[in-house]
Amino acid sequence: MKFRNFLLLGAAFVAGAVALPMSERAALTLGFDLMSPANAAESSRAETYRLLNLFSDVFERVRADYVEPVKDKDVVENAINGMLTGLDPHSSYMNAKAFKDMQVQTKGEFGGLGLEVTAESGFVKVISPIDDTPAQRAGMKAGDLITTIDGQSVQGLSLNDAVEKMRGKPDTKIQLTVKRIGVDKPVEVSLVREVIKVPSVKFHLEGDDVGYIRISSFTEQSDIGVRKALDELRAKSNKKLRGIVLDLRNDPGGLLDQAVAVGQDFIKDGEIVSTRARHTEDNQRWDAHDGDLTAGMPMVVMINSGSASASEIVAGALQDHRRAVLVGTRSFGKGSVQTVIPLPGDGAMRLTTARYYTPSGRSIQGLGVEPDIEVRDSRVEPPKFLPEHEADLKGAITNKGGVEDPKLPPRTDLPEIAKDIPKMPPEGAPEFDVTKPETDFQLQQALKVVRAMQAAQHAAN
Repeated sequence: MKFRNFLLLGAAFVAGAVALPMSERAALTLGFDLMSPANAAESSRAETYRLLNLFSDVFERVRADYVEPVKDKDVVENAINGMLTGLDPHSSYMNAKAFKDMQVQTKGEFGGLGLEVTAESGFVKVISPIDDTPAQRAGMKAGDLITTIDGQSVQGLSLNDAVEKMRGKPDTKIQLTVKRIGVDKPVEVSLVREVIKVPSVKFHLEGDDVGYIRISSFTEQSDIGVRKALDELRAKSNKKLRGIVLDLRNDPGGLLDQAVAVGQDFIKDGEIVSTRARHTEDNQRWDAHDGDLTAGMPMVVMINSGSASASEIVAGALQDHRRAVLVGTRSFGKGSVQTVIPLPGDGAMRLTTARYYTPSGRSIQGLGVEPDIEVRDSRVEPPKFLPEHEADLKGAITNKGGVEDPKLPPRTDLPEIAKDIPKMPPEGAPEFDVTKPETDFQLQQALKVVRAMQAAQHAAN
């Protein structure tokens, strides 16, 4: 892809059909030129100049007559950001500080609260809290809508401005007000900022033979972290490791190359993902070669509505290759790729430049990845008015170019227990506590599935 600094998982406009008068349709059918190429180009240039003059007029009026003096830099940056955010929910402008913060974040270390957020309906929506951060310890949840920051409404603020307000010096306090699924009244959350150092990968043994690996986001350290996890899990189990649970819940994504690398850690060969851009010469495909560090070990992948982009690439590839069984709920559905393009002045633009497709040719844009075994984490239904998936976001790009009915072989590898796995916790089940894995209903069902897969594999051998 041209001008690529690095790719984030985060298209141009799709032209609609234009109804022409009958005479013009006939002229087009007969091949007549209603406007010569030269005249068409000149007309297009004239329209562009007219629009640029319109921008100049508005800019000068703001400078001259706005109720308070404004900085030219602020006005222009706001205009650029508006131009990009008007395209889709994931394109945006980053000033020098925001760009530096993003570069630090992809390395796995940044300052703030530990929240992955997006803009929605004038508020700031939490995609997911990052593990072991002030936000997670304070009980912030995926789907929370932040309405005020230190008593100031976020409406009217750009997403970058809202994020900037939530960041600050370590050990300083901040108060957030949120609207939460299933809670009628606003929830007040007090936090203390920290320097956020986030290990991309965490792991532990479940019992003595199942490895649990969680990827919280796809940073530069993700593939290294997965390889280290597998090595240490084998050692801790005295080489008796017989199953893997890969937890991608509330993983908002990150770097494309890391999604590809993690996919190859579990897929022996074949396609992992492909991308299709506006220009066919920029299309790309990534394949696994001599991969799968686990040699086909039984594997379950956990997903939910907070699993987006890079995590959906991994989940979709493992599902298409029938390498893993997916447990949980439908993923977010962000099937687009953003290219970060540095700009003069040390800023950058994040521009949606491609859609990605799973090995079977599926586009998950707006659709998400469906689990093989549906298991919800709660009995509470999310309210209809709160956005939960990419398709709910204003301006989301269309699902285009994918195979509508991919010819995947039917799943014949699901264990018998799959049909008996409940879709939600029973009445009176304890509320999930991050410090108590036994209260994690989805994880407990995933463990049942992977152990059943172990038993089936052992019987087959």
